[in-house]
Amino acid sequence: MTNVIMITIDSLNKHFLNAYGQSVDIDVKTPNLDRFAAKSAVFDRHYCGSLPCMPARREMYTGIQEFLWRGWGPVEPYDVPIARAASRNGYVTQFISDQFHFFQGYSHGYYDDYRGFDLVRGHELDPWKTGPLGEADQGFLRKINYNPNQSGPFDRSAYARNVRGFSKEEDFFAPKVFTSAADWLEQNHSHEKFMLVVDSFDVHEPFHNPDHYAERYTEEDIHDPDLPMWAHSGRTDTGHTALSDRQISFIRSQYAAKMSLVDKWLGKVFDKLDEHGLWDRTMVIITSDHGHYLGDKNLIGKPFCNTYNVLANIPLLIWHPKGAHNGGRVSALTATIDFYSTILDAMNIDISHKVHSRSLLPILLGQREKVRDWALYGYFGQAVNITDGKHTYHVAPEDDVPVFNYSTMYMNPAAFFLPGYVPDEVESGKFLPYTDATVWKYEVKIPPEFKKYMRGGFATELYDVENDPRQEDNRIDKSPELLGRMRDLLHTALSELQAPPELFHRMGFTR
Repeated sequence: MTNVIMITIDSLNKHFLNAYGQSVDIDVKTPNLDRFAAKSAVFDRHYCGSLPCMPARREMYTGIQEFLWRGWGPVEPYDVPIARAASRNGYVTQFISDQFHFFQGYSHGYYDDYRGFDLVRGHELDPWKTGPLGEADQGFLRKINYNPNQSGPFDRSAYARNVRGFSKEEDFFAPKVFTSAADWLEQNHSHEKFMLVVDSFDVHEPFHNPDHYAERYTEEDIHDPDLPMWAHSGRTDTGHTALSDRQISFIRSQYAAKMSLVDKWLGKVFDKLDEHGLWDRTMVIITSDHGHYLGDKNLIGKPFCNTYNVLANIPLLIWHPKGAHNGGRVSALTATIDFYSTILDAMNIDISHKVHSRSLLPILLGQREKVRDWALYGYFGQAVNITDGKHTYHVAPEDDVPVFNYSTMYMNPAAFFLPGYVPDEVESGKFLPYTDATVWKYEVKIPPEFKKYMRGGFATELYDVENDPRQEDNRIDKSPELLGRMRDLLHTALSELQAPPELFHRMGFTR
């Protein structure tokens, strides 16, 4: 009987990992991830799907590709979350996370089906503590780019309140999350079969670390208020998000420091697997929801622009007790959406409803070389991107074609941190090809205060990532045969998924 442990490390940039060649100019120390990579299957062509945080989680935990039909939101009533399927089949299930979007921001339903769950409060914009801030907090507020004109769900002073008083390493989020996971394994390792899902919000911003970690990869004064630990997403070379080379270097050092902090406490989980001899009956997955720009392509964070490989081509490491590729590398194309079927397949649980997920277990066991020829990825209502594993094609949307949201619920699909609204016009019907459920269809309206942030730098581009992994040579006007092939592949993918008619039009297809 196979146990499953799935560990998601948010915003993991693969270029900082030794397992992927560590091509950055910092010698980031991650001995536990290195140890795990050396024994597991390392996937080189693993791509994200729906972005950002919660759309990725809906793919992971329900097997439904989200961004073609709806924006960031809750689990739908017709979804079958992985914890529900596992629990129905006798698995003891546990969920541990400091990812505050699970319990705030109109994205409910993701942990309800677990036998147990532990939610660690206080990360990023979590509205947790309410104590007043004073003069002593002003330096820290500058380091997190606090803007007093931003309120509600975007008020960065929430983080300053939440972490006031943090001093020792154990106060920080990754130590709390992975200590909880290690403790759970200590108390529950004797169960006949279990599934443990650990969803760490680190290494997400803010890149705030205990001092002895913050100093590890920089010679700068870590308390200098002119050196931010939390930038605004956007371009680093222009506009209000611009950063100096010194500031970018500091941010990268703090990201690296947080990776080392995460790695240390992740090791506590591995120690429990060693101590209780669990490796021989447990599949362990380590991945991320997306990467993070850290000055790459003059970008920082997750801005509204094309989804380049820094964000899209993410780490995936899988240990399976009977893995044919353990200690080796896998070149097959895989995607975030595939975790759902992979985990249930490893548990020998049949999937009787429609999903977009494809099991990677046949690849892991050496029974198949590939399970997919393409992977789609992107943000709802924005550019659509496709890869065949060797090339990427990015299609800017035709903005004069409206975007519709399909859901059983009213949401705010373009401004997902804000309350949902009742649309002026709405249709109901069986619009979704993967469920018989009746859903609402309504046009997406962008709130005025969001429009300036959503003016994207989208462009239709084409890259040969096998020979140009940094995507510096746009082939859109240079390789007409390749362009035709990738455009046909995009049409094939949208047709197989039975994407909404308006999406074909937004991509320039007549259907």
